Amino acid sequence: MSKTYMKAIRVHEFGNPGVLTLEDVERPEPQSGEVLVQVVYSAVIPLDWKIRSGMTKDIFPQPLPYIPGAVFSGIIESVGDNVTEFKVGDFVFGKMNGSYSEFGIVPVSEPYLNGMLHVPENLSLEEAATIGAGAESAWKALFTEGNLESGQTVLIHAAAGGVGQFAVQLAKWKGARVIGTASSTNLDYVKSLGADQVIDYTTTPFEEVTKDVDLVVDLVGGNTQDRSWSVLKPGGRLVSLVQPPSQKKAHTFEVTAKLSSAFPTYEDNKAVAQLIADGTIRAEIDKIYPLSKAEEAHIQSEGRHSRGRILLNPNPI
Repeated sequence: MSKTYMKAIRVHEFGNPGVLTLEDVERPEPQSGEVLVQVVYSAVIPLDWKIRSGMTKDIFPQPLPYIPGAVFSGIIESVGDNVTEFKVGDFVFGKMNGSYSEFGIVPVSEPYLNGMLHVPENLSLEEAATIGAGAESAWKALFTEGNLESGQTVLIHAAAGGVGQFAVQLAKWKGARVIGTASSTNLDYVKSLGADQVIDYTTTPFEEVTKDVDLVVDLVGGNTQDRSWSVLKPGGRLVSLVQPPSQKKAHTFEVTAKLSSAFPTYEDNKAVAQLIADGTIRAEIDKIYPLSKAEEAHIQSEGRHSRGRILLNPNPI
Protein backbone atom coordinates (compact mmCIF):
# COMPACT_ATOMS: atom_id res chain seq x y z
CA MET A 1 0.00 0.00 0.00
CA SER A 2 1.39 3.39 -0.97
CA LYS A 3 2.03 5.87 1.81
CA THR A 4 -0.16 8.94 2.27
CA TYR A 5 1.33 12.18 3.52
CA MET A 6 0.00 15.22 5.37
CA LYS A 7 1.23 18.61 6.53
CA ALA A 8 2.26 18.96 10.16
CA ILE A 9 4.34 21.22 12.35
CA ARG A 10 7.38 19.47 13.81
CA VAL A 11 9.94 20.45 16.41
CA HIS A 12 13.43 18.97 16.07
CA GLU A 13 15.09 20.96 18.86
CA PHE A 14 13.84 23.01 21.81
CA GLY A 15 14.06 26.76 21.34
CA ASN A 16 12.27 29.91 20.21
CA PRO A 17 9.20 29.90 17.93
CA GLY A 18 11.49 29.59 14.91
CA VAL A 19 11.96 25.88 15.65
CA LEU A 20 8.36 25.23 14.53
CA THR A 21 8.71 23.86 10.99
CA LEU A 22 6.00 22.85 8.50
CA GLU A 23 6.80 19.44 7.02
CA ASP A 24 5.32 16.58 5.04
CA VAL A 25 4.91 13.57 7.33
CA GLU A 26 3.30 10.19 6.87
CA ARG A 27 -0.39 10.21 7.65
CA PRO A 28 -1.24 7.71 10.40
CA GLU A 29 -3.86 5.00 10.15
CA PRO A 30 -6.20 4.18 13.03
CA GLN A 31 -5.64 0.90 14.82
CA SER A 32 -8.15 -1.01 16.91
CA GLY A 33 -9.89 1.33 19.36
CA GLU A 34 -8.70 4.45 17.53
CA VAL A 35 -10.10 7.03 15.11
CA LEU A 36 -8.37 9.25 12.56
CA VAL A 37 -9.54 12.86 12.81
CA GLN A 38 -9.27 15.58 10.19
CA VAL A 39 -8.13 18.47 12.37
CA VAL A 40 -10.05 21.64 11.54
CA TYR A 41 -8.88 23.71 14.52
CA SER A 42 -6.04 23.27 16.97
CA ALA A 43 -5.89 25.51 20.04
CA VAL A 44 -2.60 27.23 20.83
CA ILE A 45 -2.25 27.03 24.61
CA PRO A 46 0.58 28.16 26.93
CA LEU A 47 1.69 24.58 27.59
CA ASP A 48 2.48 24.24 23.87
CA TRP A 49 5.14 26.94 23.87
CA LYS A 50 6.43 25.98 27.31
CA ILE A 51 7.16 22.48 25.97
CA ARG A 52 8.60 23.88 22.71
CA SER A 53 10.96 26.21 24.58
CA GLY A 54 12.31 23.36 26.69
CA MET A 55 11.27 24.91 30.00
CA THR A 56 9.19 21.87 30.95
CA LYS A 57 11.48 19.10 29.70
CA ASP A 58 12.44 18.07 33.25
CA ILE A 59 8.74 17.83 34.22
CA PHE A 60 7.24 16.55 30.95
CA PRO A 61 10.03 14.75 29.05
CA GLN A 62 9.35 15.22 25.34
CA PRO A 63 11.23 13.04 22.83
CA LEU A 64 12.37 14.81 19.66
CA PRO A 65 11.24 15.35 16.99
CA TYR A 66 7.58 15.77 17.87
CA ILE A 67 4.35 17.34 16.59
CA PRO A 68 3.04 19.96 19.09
CA GLY A 69 -0.54 20.50 20.13
CA ALA A 70 -3.03 18.80 22.41
CA VAL A 71 -6.44 20.45 21.93
CA PHE A 72 -8.48 20.12 18.75
CA SER A 73 -11.82 20.09 16.99
CA GLY A 74 -12.47 18.31 13.73
CA ILE A 75 -14.23 15.62 11.71
CA ILE A 76 -13.72 11.87 11.93
CA GLU A 77 -12.00 10.67 8.75
CA SER A 78 -11.84 6.93 9.46
CA VAL A 79 -12.28 4.50 12.35
CA GLY A 80 -10.40 1.43 13.46
CA ASP A 81 -11.86 -1.85 14.62
CA ASN A 82 -13.85 -2.02 17.85
CA VAL A 83 -15.02 1.60 17.71
CA THR A 84 -18.73 1.93 18.41
CA GLU A 85 -19.19 5.44 19.87
CA PHE A 86 -18.02 7.33 16.77
CA LYS A 87 -18.43 7.07 13.02
CA VAL A 88 -16.98 8.67 9.90
CA GLY A 89 -18.24 12.23 9.48
CA ASP A 90 -18.89 12.93 13.18
CA PHE A 91 -17.93 16.42 14.41
CA VAL A 92 -15.77 15.98 17.51
CA PHE A 93 -13.54 17.88 19.93
CA GLY A 94 -11.16 17.07 22.74
CA LYS A 95 -7.55 16.06 23.32
CA MET A 96 -5.06 14.67 20.81
CA ASN A 97 -1.32 14.16 20.85
CA GLY A 98 0.06 16.27 17.99
CA SER A 99 -2.89 18.43 16.94
CA TYR A 100 -0.71 20.84 14.90
CA SER A 101 -1.35 18.63 11.89
CA GLU A 102 -3.88 17.99 9.15
CA PHE A 103 -4.83 14.61 10.65
CA GLY A 104 -4.33 12.93 14.00
CA ILE A 105 -5.09 9.76 15.93
CA VAL A 106 -7.35 9.73 19.01
CA PRO A 107 -7.76 6.57 21.11
CA VAL A 108 -11.40 6.16 22.10
CA SER A 109 -11.37 2.89 24.03
CA GLU A 110 -10.79 2.59 27.78
CA PRO A 111 -9.12 4.42 29.49
CA TYR A 112 -9.36 7.15 26.85
CA LEU A 113 -13.14 7.56 26.69
CA ASN A 114 -13.01 11.08 28.16
CA GLY A 115 -10.53 12.33 25.57
CA MET A 116 -13.04 13.14 22.83
CA LEU A 117 -16.68 14.20 22.68
CA HIS A 118 -19.28 14.81 20.02
CA VAL A 119 -19.85 18.46 19.18
CA PRO A 120 -23.37 19.41 20.34
CA GLU A 121 -25.87 20.87 17.93
CA ASN A 122 -25.50 24.67 17.59
CA LEU A 123 -21.84 24.59 18.66
CA SER A 124 -19.33 25.51 15.95
CA LEU A 125 -16.00 23.76 15.52
CA GLU A 126 -14.27 27.06 16.31
CA GLU A 127 -16.08 27.28 19.63
CA ALA A 128 -15.49 23.60 20.39
CA ALA A 129 -11.73 24.08 20.01
CA THR A 130 -11.72 26.65 22.84
CA ILE A 131 -13.04 24.23 25.46
CA GLY A 132 -9.95 22.11 26.05
CA ALA A 133 -7.52 23.89 28.42
CA GLY A 134 -9.82 26.92 28.31
CA ALA A 135 -13.36 26.40 29.53
CA GLU A 136 -12.48 23.05 31.10
CA SER A 137 -9.59 24.61 33.05
CA ALA A 138 -11.88 27.37 34.28
CA TRP A 139 -14.51 24.83 35.34
CA LYS A 140 -12.12 22.71 37.39
CA ALA A 141 -10.45 25.75 39.02
CA LEU A 142 -13.78 27.25 40.03
CA PHE A 143 -15.84 24.21 40.92
CA THR A 144 -13.80 21.00 41.13
CA GLU A 145 -10.99 22.52 43.19
CA GLY A 146 -12.27 25.96 44.14
CA ASN A 147 -15.66 24.77 45.45
CA LEU A 148 -17.24 28.07 44.41
CA GLU A 149 -20.87 28.45 45.43
CA SER A 150 -23.65 30.91 44.69
CA GLY A 151 -23.32 34.10 46.71
CA GLN A 152 -19.57 33.82 47.18
CA THR A 153 -16.98 36.26 45.80
CA VAL A 154 -14.25 35.21 43.37
CA LEU A 155 -11.26 37.20 42.12
CA ILE A 156 -10.07 36.11 38.67
CA HIS A 157 -6.68 37.31 37.46
CA ALA A 158 -6.10 37.72 33.70
CA ALA A 159 -9.85 37.73 33.24
CA ALA A 160 -9.71 38.49 29.50
CA GLY A 161 -7.50 35.53 28.57
CA GLY A 162 -8.30 32.10 27.17
CA VAL A 163 -9.13 30.66 30.61
CA GLY A 164 -10.17 33.88 32.34
CA GLN A 165 -12.95 34.69 29.88
CA PHE A 166 -14.66 31.39 30.72
CA ALA A 167 -13.97 31.67 34.44
CA VAL A 168 -15.79 35.01 34.59
CA GLN A 169 -18.84 33.68 32.76
CA LEU A 170 -19.01 30.36 34.59
CA ALA A 171 -18.66 32.02 37.99
CA LYS A 172 -21.45 34.45 37.12
CA TRP A 173 -23.60 31.58 35.84
CA LYS A 174 -23.07 29.89 39.22
CA GLY A 175 -24.36 32.99 41.01
CA ALA A 176 -21.08 34.30 42.41
CA ARG A 177 -19.93 37.90 42.68
CA VAL A 178 -17.11 38.22 40.15
CA ILE A 179 -14.09 40.51 40.31
CA GLY A 180 -11.64 40.42 37.42
CA THR A 181 -8.25 41.99 36.72
CA ALA A 182 -7.41 43.08 33.19
CA SER A 183 -5.43 45.63 31.20
CA SER A 184 -6.90 49.02 30.26
CA THR A 185 -7.90 47.86 26.77
CA ASN A 186 -9.86 44.87 28.11
CA LEU A 187 -11.91 46.49 30.90
CA ASP A 188 -15.10 46.86 28.86
CA TYR A 189 -14.68 43.38 27.44
CA VAL A 190 -14.45 41.75 30.87
CA LYS A 191 -17.49 43.77 32.01
CA SER A 192 -19.37 42.45 28.98
CA LEU A 193 -18.64 38.91 30.17
CA GLY A 194 -20.59 39.66 33.35
CA ALA A 195 -17.93 40.72 35.87
CA ASP A 196 -19.34 42.83 38.70
CA GLN A 197 -16.06 44.70 39.16
CA VAL A 198 -13.07 45.00 36.83
CA ILE A 199 -9.73 46.30 38.08
CA ASP A 200 -7.18 47.82 35.72
CA TYR A 201 -4.01 46.17 36.96
CA THR A 202 -1.86 48.72 35.11
CA THR A 203 -3.15 51.60 37.28
CA THR A 204 -4.68 50.12 40.45
CA PRO A 205 -3.19 47.55 42.84
CA PHE A 206 -6.06 45.06 43.20
CA GLU A 207 -5.24 44.41 46.86
CA GLU A 208 -6.05 48.03 47.68
CA VAL A 209 -9.65 47.78 46.41
CA THR A 210 -10.50 44.14 47.14
CA LYS A 211 -11.10 42.25 50.37
CA ASP A 212 -13.04 39.33 51.89
CA VAL A 213 -12.72 37.17 48.77
CA ASP A 214 -13.78 33.51 49.01
CA LEU A 215 -11.74 32.29 46.04
CA VAL A 216 -8.82 33.59 43.99
CA VAL A 217 -8.23 32.01 40.58
CA ASP A 218 -4.59 32.73 39.78
CA LEU A 219 -3.74 32.70 36.07
CA VAL A 220 -0.63 34.89 36.39
CA GLY A 221 1.58 33.71 39.24
CA GLY A 222 4.65 35.50 40.55
CA ASN A 223 4.07 38.85 42.24
CA THR A 224 0.35 38.71 41.45
CA GLN A 225 0.00 35.49 43.42
CA ASP A 226 2.04 36.89 46.31
CA ARG A 227 -0.24 39.92 46.57
CA SER A 228 -3.39 37.79 46.46
CA TRP A 229 -3.10 36.30 49.94
CA SER A 230 -4.21 39.46 51.71
CA VAL A 231 -7.52 39.74 49.83
CA LEU A 232 -8.76 36.32 50.95
CA LYS A 233 -11.03 35.96 53.95
CA PRO A 234 -10.03 33.40 56.61
CA GLY A 235 -11.01 29.99 55.27
CA GLY A 236 -10.78 31.24 51.69
CA ARG A 237 -9.20 29.38 48.82
CA LEU A 238 -6.55 30.10 46.18
CA VAL A 239 -6.32 27.92 43.08
CA SER A 240 -3.44 28.55 40.71
CA LEU A 241 -3.12 27.22 37.19
CA VAL A 242 0.43 28.49 36.74
CA GLN A 243 2.60 27.80 39.81
CA PRO A 244 2.37 25.92 43.12
CA PRO A 245 1.30 28.35 45.86
CA SER A 246 3.23 28.60 49.12
CA GLN A 247 1.73 26.35 51.77
CA LYS A 248 3.55 28.37 54.42
CA LYS A 249 1.74 31.53 53.32
CA ALA A 250 -1.54 29.67 53.08
CA HIS A 251 -1.10 28.62 56.72
CA THR A 252 -0.16 32.18 57.74
CA PHE A 253 -3.29 33.64 56.14
CA GLU A 254 -5.49 30.77 57.34
CA VAL A 255 -6.57 29.78 53.83
CA THR A 256 -6.15 26.75 51.58
CA ALA A 257 -4.18 26.87 48.35
CA LYS A 258 -3.40 24.43 45.58
CA LEU A 259 -2.05 24.11 42.08
CA SER A 260 -4.88 23.02 39.80
CA SER A 261 -4.20 19.40 38.88
CA ALA A 262 -7.61 17.74 38.64
CA PHE A 263 -8.69 16.33 35.29
CA PRO A 264 -12.08 17.49 34.02
CA THR A 265 -14.58 14.71 33.62
CA TYR A 266 -16.56 13.80 30.55
CA GLU A 267 -19.66 15.23 32.19
CA ASP A 268 -17.86 18.52 32.99
CA ASN A 269 -16.84 19.03 29.38
CA LYS A 270 -20.25 17.99 28.12
CA ALA A 271 -21.87 20.56 30.43
CA VAL A 272 -19.52 23.33 29.30
CA ALA A 273 -20.08 22.54 25.63
CA GLN A 274 -23.84 22.69 26.10
CA LEU A 275 -23.62 26.02 27.93
CA ILE A 276 -21.79 27.50 24.94
CA ALA A 277 -24.15 25.86 22.45
CA ASP A 278 -27.13 27.30 24.35
CA GLY A 279 -25.62 30.78 24.34
CA THR A 280 -25.41 30.86 28.15
CA ILE A 281 -21.69 31.55 27.90
CA ARG A 282 -19.69 32.55 24.86
CA ALA A 283 -16.28 31.65 23.49
CA GLU A 284 -14.06 34.52 22.41
CA ILE A 285 -11.50 33.77 19.70
CA ASP A 286 -8.65 36.25 19.40
CA LYS A 287 -7.14 35.12 16.09
CA ILE A 288 -7.10 32.15 13.73
CA TYR A 289 -3.85 31.34 11.90
CA PRO A 290 -3.19 28.88 9.07
CA LEU A 291 -1.02 25.93 10.09
CA SER A 292 1.94 27.49 8.26
CA LYS A 293 1.83 30.47 10.65
CA ALA A 294 2.31 28.46 13.85
CA GLU A 295 5.42 30.50 14.65
CA GLU A 296 3.39 33.73 14.64
CA ALA A 297 0.69 32.10 16.78
CA HIS A 298 3.27 31.13 19.40
CA ILE A 299 4.76 34.61 19.44
CA GLN A 300 1.31 36.04 20.10
CA SER A 301 0.53 33.47 22.80
CA GLU A 302 3.82 34.11 24.58
CA GLY A 303 2.98 37.83 24.66
CA ARG A 304 0.21 36.94 27.16
CA HIS A 305 -2.08 39.74 26.03
CA SER A 306 -4.53 37.84 23.85
CA ARG A 307 -8.24 38.31 24.29
CA GLY A 308 -9.63 34.81 24.20
CA ARG A 309 -8.20 31.78 22.43
CA ILE A 310 -5.68 31.54 19.57
CA LEU A 311 -6.38 28.82 17.00
CA LEU A 312 -4.57 27.14 14.12
CA ASN A 313 -6.63 26.02 11.11
CA PRO A 314 -4.94 23.02 9.46
CA ASN A 315 -7.96 22.14 7.28
CA PRO A 316 -10.18 25.07 6.26
CA ILE A 317 -13.72 23.86 5.56
